[in-house]
Amino acid sequence: MKKTLFFLSLIIAFTSCKNKGITYNDPIPEHDSLVIASDFVNENRIVNIWTPPNYKQTTDRFPVLYMPDGGIKEDFPHIANTLSKLISEHKTPPFILVGIENTERGRDLSGYSESEYDKQYCPLSDGAKNFRAFITEELIPEIDTKYRTQSKKGIIGESLAGLFVMETFFLTPETFNFYIAMDPSLWWNTHYLTNHAEDLLEKFPEQDIKLWFAGSDAEDISQYTKQLEHTLKNTAPKHLTWQYSDQPEEHHNTIFRATKESALIWTLND
Repeated sequence: MKKTLFFLSLIIAFTSCKNKGITYNDPIPEHDSLVIASDFVNENRIVNIWTPPNYKQTTDRFPVLYMPDGGIKEDFPHIANTLSKLISEHKTPPFILVGIENTERGRDLSGYSESEYDKQYCPLSDGAKNFRAFITEELIPEIDTKYRTQSKKGIIGESLAGLFVMETFFLTPETFNFYIAMDPSLWWNTHYLTNHAEDLLEKFPEQDIKLWFAGSDAEDISQYTKQLEHTLKNTAPKHLTWQYSDQPEEHHNTIFRATKESALIWTLND
């Protein structure tokens, strides 16, 4: 059974490098869409923006939640509707949601790797470096110009997008104020991030940052999320507030929806 779950999670990972491979029927909320010509990923990128219900009734500025896998046929409707529900129930403050639609998912969300094993799933191109530059140098300034934003911002992702979230957290933690990663593909590059977590955390900035991450029953992921939990228990920087959610009853393809509300409530509230 364990071997079956292991290979199933690898198959899902392979699918996720090409595309999400999953279709949902979530209602599409009212939203804006932009097309940004990116020099860093050398293509036009579609971005979807959801504003909270009170956005047009106030002159307030709002924090922003960024999301890979943010296409209309991806996870954007799902998370926008969840945020709308949580805000209406006064469980989270109002946020702007910015979803980035995929083009070449595996290229954008996977970082540097020396592992020949990884080549069968995603290109070994460190495309995440360019995608991260697109977000920080092109997308965020565009959103800050067109919308009433605060400086507070975060990012959410699952699976390969979760890997991108975690890599950003470790390599450039000052990019966001908070990070949410469900079942991040930490096996990438011979689980480099977890193997070097202690050293990477030594360079953590003197800036308050929150991290929430979760692991399912996928063995090739949960062993590394648990390893990271152990490392953080012993060496978490003083400016880091973190929480790990161990979910062995959930599968790789169910954990996002199973943990979304608890993740958002814990992370988005001060």
